[in-house]
Amino acid sequence: MSAATKTNSTGAARPVSSIEALAQRAGFEIEWQDAHKATQRVPETTLRILLEKLGLPCGNATQIKQSMAAVDAEMSGRKLPPLITAEVDRGIALPVSAAKQGARYRIELESGEVIDGRFTSPKGETALLSPIAEPGYHTLVINDHRTTLAVAPARCYTIDDAWRTLDEDASNAPPLWGVAAQVYGLRRNGDGGIGDFTALASLTTQAAKCGGHAVAISPMHAMFSAEPNKFSPYSPSSRLFLNIAHIDPAAVLGAPAARAAIDKAGVAKELTELEGLTLIDWPRASKARLAILRALFDTFSEDRDSPFAKDFAAFVDEGGRPLEDHARFEALQAAQIAENREGHWRNWPEALRDPRSDAVREFAAANRREVDFYLFTQWLAAKGLTHAQHAARDAGMAVGLVADLAVGCDSAGSHAWSYREEMLTGVSVGAPPDLFNQAGQSWGLTTFSPRAMRTQGFAAFIDMLRCAFKCAGGIRIDHILGLRRLWLVPEGESAKDGAYLRYPLEDLLRLIALESWRHRAIVVGEDLGTVPPGFTERLQEHGLLGIRVLWFEREVDGPGFKPPREWDSGVTATTTTHDLPTVTGWWRGEDIVWRSKIGQTMARADGRDPVEAALEERGEDRGHLWRAFQDAGIAPDDVDAPDIDNAPVDEALAFVAATPAPLVTYPLEDLLALAEQPNLPGSIDEHPNWRRRMTRPVDELFLDDAFADRLLAVDAARKRSVQPNESLSKPETP
Repeated sequence: MSAATKTNSTGAARPVSSIEALAQRAGFEIEWQDAHKATQRVPETTLRILLEKLGLPCGNATQIKQSMAAVDAEMSGRKLPPLITAEVDRGIALPVSAAKQGARYRIELESGEVIDGRFTSPKGETALLSPIAEPGYHTLVINDHRTTLAVAPARCYTIDDAWRTLDEDASNAPPLWGVAAQVYGLRRNGDGGIGDFTALASLTTQAAKCGGHAVAISPMHAMFSAEPNKFSPYSPSSRLFLNIAHIDPAAVLGAPAARAAIDKAGVAKELTELEGLTLIDWPRASKARLAILRALFDTFSEDRDSPFAKDFAAFVDEGGRPLEDHARFEALQAAQIAENREGHWRNWPEALRDPRSDAVREFAAANRREVDFYLFTQWLAAKGLTHAQHAARDAGMAVGLVADLAVGCDSAGSHAWSYREEMLTGVSVGAPPDLFNQAGQSWGLTTFSPRAMRTQGFAAFIDMLRCAFKCAGGIRIDHILGLRRLWLVPEGESAKDGAYLRYPLEDLLRLIALESWRHRAIVVGEDLGTVPPGFTERLQEHGLLGIRVLWFEREVDGPGFKPPREWDSGVTATTTTHDLPTVTGWWRGEDIVWRSKIGQTMARADGRDPVEAALEERGEDRGHLWRAFQDAGIAPDDVDAPDIDNAPVDEALAFVAATPAPLVTYPLEDLLALAEQPNLPGSIDEHPNWRRRMTRPVDELFLDDAFADRLLAVDAARKRSVQPNESLSKPETP
């Protein structure tokens, strides 16, 4: 088949139009397979819009020709890009025209060593650099041109590597386990109605005492201080900074200062009421927290010579322009909402849409104290999260916190405003129609442009990785399939009217591996859903751990559940996730009832009541799961499955513990046998997403005999689990 044709479903060749040819060259997939394995073709109208959003005009033949030339120039390799990725001890290929035969080059390694060489490749062939053994960001100099060589280890930092920080003589880590927690849902006496970093630190130390080695947490990304009604942790304002709602005002400056700030803000009664709520009232709690922080800042600002003031100044210097931009955005957005009721920066006066404009600089100068306040809150947040990670490691955890990196950010937020040249504008990340969402999904998120990634030397992506790794022993990358391709939907269009855009997977995996080692942190990739063939293997080759969830580990040729020994080994394992039912909720069919409440239940072809039919099918699945427990020796053979009100939570935890996964994470909801899940995808206000709180403070949880016994059982079960014969990590330490 020629490049100018495409075979349709009947096998006949169909010509590729000029628009489609440009789209393909730019990285769009003009065809995709739906949930029924039928091939769908993206309409040209959709491709035109998406190409325009990618900065490739295509309104007429001249524009198409010019855009094609622009893409060809970027992809042809006629000049060195700002950054080239490579692996240690492997030859590095350069563009054919990047160096002439006999030309000299110099490589300046991060260590200070210099490598001089000469190109010897015949004319017209790829120029090769000799392998580099030292990982890092090195500088290649050819004539007067300088480019960065990001040389990555073959693998990410792994569980085995983390374990060796505790036991240098151990070649392989024993089976480890950890807790998964929604930080906002943690309770602590005096927390003001929102879980905070102090409660998180307490959770890590208590879990470590019980044998846990990791705490996987909900995203800590910065939200919108001026719009507290936006509180989904997966729709942040910025993935570079932290959610200041999780600050414990007493953690850094002390309890007396916090009490004085509460009195000055006049919110003591409000805090008591908020702490008594079952569900978080985000607007009220955020407003009260901000009032306390402002009062705290007033006092803090009076002493510029204190050790705290010097530490704050050093933090601001280290944060540089990105931190200043975020603080300016916070202050600007609050002002624009107050003046014009307009929160989205694209609707602000034109001069304020550019973070480098004179108008923004003048605003920052005129509102310096307000900008400094938001710098102050980021300092407190960073201190709080860092303390939680230090507490985890000091308590003996091999990994500690596993931070969650969201797939995108709100296009109205500071990340998109600050990095607008690197971000996609006017599109939303989502998913095409499938069996569960026939209309498709549009999440209202934006992310990096793959064109900008290449032309800007992946700077924004690297910045994001460093921020994610900075305060954690690992990161979980949400929807890691997005490293290969993302479904993009033009703003205002139906989610089905989108297309897949490819991303430079190999470059991104290498950068992740490099930053993973530099921060000595593991990487988990959420690879759930329709995974392309070979993708999981690629992740494992690079040392990334996938995720396996109890509900999805089913037999290939039957309705039952896989026995633990057949689960994958190069993954983390868990009973459930924040988007799925808990063990108790699944056993009772709570998720089925909820989906019916919010209108997500589809009519059946046989005319049966869909809820009744789904509950009947769930009853059959309960039997399959119980038999799997029995076959694994976890449940007695001569005992029938428990009734619907007595979910076998302990058996489910032990079942997952018996898998060969090097790390198993247990959601607090399952350790507490709770029925409700944190989030119900597809719902907004119908279900209390991201608002549920634990019933008791963290410290009290560990004093509860049932909870403590469950953790002891989990620890014992992991120690009995069978591990694979070979280690998952054999890279040399960079």
